[in-house]
Amino acid sequence: MIIIHAVFHVNPERRETFLAETGPLVAASQAEEGNLSYELYEHSEQKNVFIMVETWRDSEAVKFHNATSHFTAFAGKAGEFLSAPLDVKVYSAEQANV
Repeated sequence: MIIIHAVFHVNPERRETFLAETGPLVAASQAEEGNLSYELYEHSEQKNVFIMVETWRDSEAVKFHNATSHFTAFAGKAGEFLSAPLDVKVYSAEQANV
């Protein structure tokens, strides 16, 4: 299982556009084969700081996702929304049975 955390520091003036652009990205990504979850959250104490939390079946699913038109279109625009560099962390995990 692959888990991705992408942190967006969004320019307050671009917030509404960012949210409008991420809505279709989230919906299309959730519908992809190999996607286990794909959610956007806003930081509880830092306005305009968002984290995209993605969980994928495997690296092949991530590779497929990264080539989709909805992802490439958003990635091409992402810099327009940001007030700081995008921070992406990728983790390899396995589900624990506790």
